[in-house]
Amino acid sequence: MAKTASTPGRRFMKLASMTASIATKTVSNSIKNLTADEEQKNASRSKLFQDIGVQIADTLGEMKGAVMKVGQIASQYKDIFPPEVARAIGKLQRQAPPMPFSDIKAQVEKELGKPILEIFSSFDETPFAAASIGQVHKATLPNGQQVVVKVQYPSVDEACESDLKQVRLALRLMGVLKIDRKLQDRLFNEIQESLDNELNYEIEAQNLAVARTFHQALDSKIIIPQVFENYSSRHILTLSLEEGDSIETASTWPQETRNELGRRLLRAMGQEIFFLKRFHCDPHPGNFAFRTDGTVIIYDFGGVKTLSNDTVHQFKLLIQAARAQNIAEIENQLSALESLAEKGKFPEALYKEWLEVLMRPLTAHYDFAENSAHHDGVELIKPSLKYWDVFKPSPETLMVNRTVSGHYWNLIHLKVNDNLNDIFEELIPPAA
Repeated sequence: MAKTASTPGRRFMKLASMTASIATKTVSNSIKNLTADEEQKNASRSKLFQDIGVQIADTLGEMKGAVMKVGQIASQYKDIFPPEVARAIGKLQRQAPPMPFSDIKAQVEKELGKPILEIFSSFDETPFAAASIGQVHKATLPNGQQVVVKVQYPSVDEACESDLKQVRLALRLMGVLKIDRKLQDRLFNEIQESLDNELNYEIEAQNLAVARTFHQALDSKIIIPQVFENYSSRHILTLSLEEGDSIETASTWPQETRNELGRRLLRAMGQEIFFLKRFHCDPHPGNFAFRTDGTVIIYDFGGVKTLSNDTVHQFKLLIQAARAQNIAEIENQLSALESLAEKGKFPEALYKEWLEVLMRPLTAHYDFAENSAHHDGVELIKPSLKYWDVFKPSPETLMVNRTVSGHYWNLIHLKVNDNLNDIFEELIPPAA
């Protein structure tokens, strides 16, 4: 495994070097383009963004811990980056190489205050999952309960704040953040808060407990792992072992089963957003497992977004206006959600075409494997591009958009073929 920049000083120098290199490339590109025509400038800028995106991804990917997690969170907010940069940073979603067991053992014993085999009757030395800020091992409690133990890498949280500042500086120097400074501040504050929450397993334990209680009351086939508090701490999280099959395996099951899984997944997501107002906002397929009886298991509650009553109400009004094709009201609610730069600049005919495409999977019988809405949406982008600056990313909507679009692709992976309008109306009843 490549040696990582482990001390704060070495981490800072590595990130500062990346930032300086990006600044040099950006200035050099500007000088080179002084006499270029518009087409040459666009091609050169695209190539610059590709190079810089790869450099950021490679640098962050080498550095375990908070900085890689910063990169992963940045990839979740890909709406604010050019596509070349978003694609490169998106590669950071891949799994990290595991840390030696001796380091993991030392971390467990430090956090829980006893030798590891006095705490657990068995503890697998080989992790079955490794991520940016920690890795997961199977173990057995003294009473025979099978569990999984999430162990955070030592000293990850100490590097968090400086890592985020360096990544933000790099992005600002390359001039790729497509938003004004005030909105940048709000977005990066949210990224900082999200990162702080993910680095604190006590917060994840609370998220798990809330979600488990909420879903148990509504649907026994939504499974959220149980937290074992006596075997957990700020940096250790011990959970019940809840096994299921991957989305790839589930996609081979009978259509009726796949439809049931898709409906359950959609309903659970909507109930969290519109009723609980706290939702699991990492829809990566690896965070879900499935059983042939229609059960859905949800893992990893490090990323949870809380919505205000006002925001949820505005989303409901927006959806009701979309159903009614009331363009003026759609723009009112987009403005209220801070997602619209200028009212009345996007043609009404294009609005209506987009509404048909976006509502199709939820309002009619829809074959997700065929994915017609996505294909039609790609065609609609061409006439819409010149109006794109009418819309802007908003801290209130980014994570909802990401979660909804992520689950749309999960339903595609499951090859759902069903009419989901009844769930849609159950979650957001039509206006009276």
